Amino acid sequence: MAVTVRIPAPLRKLTDGQGDVTADGATVAQMVESLEKNHPGLKERLCDDSGSIRPFVNIYVNDEDIRFLKGPDTALNEGDSVSIVPAIAGG
Repeated sequence: MAVTVRIPAPLRKLTDGQGDVTADGATVAQMVESLEKNHPGLKERLCDDSGSIRPFVNIYVNDEDIRFLKGPDTALNEGDSVSIVPAIAGG
């Protein structure tokens, strides 16, 4: 099933400048694999060597933080909107 993924500006060089891309997958983890297939290099920016989503990367499905859902096992439905938001440090 296809979802729309919002790509943050720092990662758009991997998506040919596109802010929104389409990815497939029944879960967030499968979506990440689909992103990597279509836009090589994205997975290493989103996930660590073990395949876990990096702590400073926030992923939202329909405005819900996946950390409060089922993490990478969060189910996706056709037409869902996924946002990738890198944490920004500051003070």
